[in-house]
Amino acid sequence: MKDHLRELIRGLDPHAGRNAMREYLQARILEGLQRAGAMSPLAFQGGTALRFLYRLPRYSEDLDFALEGSRERYDPRRWLTSITAQFRREGYGATASLRDDGAVHAGWFRFKGLPHELGLSSHRDETLRIKLEADTRPPAGAVTETRLVRRHVSLRIHHHDRASLLAGKLHAVLHRPWLKGRDIYDLAWYLSDPAWPHPNLDLLNAARRQTDPAAPALTEDTWRQAVAARVAGVEWKAVEADVRPFLESGDVPARADLLGMLRPEG
Repeated sequence: MKDHLRELIRGLDPHAGRNAMREYLQARILEGLQRAGAMSPLAFQGGTALRFLYRLPRYSEDLDFALEGSRERYDPRRWLTSITAQFRREGYGATASLRDDGAVHAGWFRFKGLPHELGLSSHRDETLRIKLEADTRPPAGAVTETRLVRRHVSLRIHHHDRASLLAGKLHAVLHRPWLKGRDIYDLAWYLSDPAWPHPNLDLLNAARRQTDPAAPALTEDTWRQAVAARVAGVEWKAVEADVRPFLESGDVPARADLLGMLRPEG
């Protein structure tokens, strides 16, 4: 399997090669989670879910999940141990760690020396890290579904549905202390698709109350206005600098274009 990765990045420049390397390993981690039974209690969400499920044209760094199923079937330490053992059987110098002392559990896979081994780094000990996060107390209201996808490997992914994925992104845009350019890019990508459903407002408002109990409820008539006000003050050069290294294709939208997408419908 490592030979397959080597062929996958052959001929790519180091920047593109790193993105492709990370995404391949993300797919293998998802495959390991599926094999271990994690895709029953966990629901995939976030930017990497958009890329794997709906071909978002930017690469993503982390794997984000919400615990939407039985807590009794939630066993992240066993899952990480199993996946690490599989990588090591294939010749990867993989290690894993877990931090589970809060509501959001974070796990890391580390591949020491892999960028150098694949010709993507001059530093022999450089480590590629892939982070997993699982919200063990997610806000109520998410709707989930399961679909089959093929991205490097065959995956049967349990995930938030499209309206719930948009709600999660709106919550990040409205409440993240330091708004990421990747959030802005993803928001524009959502809104540019007229077939994408409206956000799951039950989930969005539950998430807002979890973050800030005083946050007013948003409606079909007010969510666009709230998001436009948040976006209007963003430094656009910082948006472009944050997201450009992850773009597979296309350009970063202009601020005016995004604000136009956020005008009330009617």
